[in-house]
Amino acid sequence: MTTIVVVKKNGYAAIAADTLTKWGSGKESAAYVANNDKIVQVGTTFLAASGSATFKIIMRDHFARPRVAARFDDPMAIFRTWQRFHVALKREYFLNATTDKDDSLESSRFDVLIANARGIFGIGAQRSVQEYSKFYAIGSGTDLALGALYAVYGNPGYDALSCARLAVEAAAEFDDATGLPVMAHKVKLVRT
Repeated sequence: MTTIVVVKKNGYAAIAADTLTKWGSGKESAAYVANNDKIVQVGTTFLAASGSATFKIIMRDHFARPRVAARFDDPMAIFRTWQRFHVALKREYFLNATTDKDDSLESSRFDVLIANARGIFGIGAQRSVQEYSKFYAIGSGTDLALGALYAVYGNPGYDALSCARLAVEAAAEFDDATGLPVMAHKVKLVRT
């Protein structure tokens, strides 16, 4: 699986992700996989997905296309971008969008965290969009990462980037589906 975190602190937003790929009980670590970075840059926005390793390649391909209009400014812009992306997932990338009979909406089958100059956001598999005020985590190491973030966030010695890195490192220490090294990025927030 994976561990991905976003943090907003002292005028900066940061995103961090591990680099391990798991296939059942098998592990593909950064020592063996050259394209291990799970964070995708779209303009000045950074996105990372929890789910199949294929989703990072799909996001890179889709959002690199010149005619794709993608906005990540606020929850509504993200929602609209993701609605269009979901259509492309089904038509162009052959997403198996089968849903459980109890699901209200068709699933995109993965969760995403976003960090950019406007803040930190999350997109659920059914395209719900959340804007976070401090931090959040997704993936198999979520509980460990959130615990680490809760413990360190108030410490003035840790900025957004160091909080994000520490959270993924904590998850890697105890979650067998999270592996080092950590990839991370930070951006300066703009005042609105």
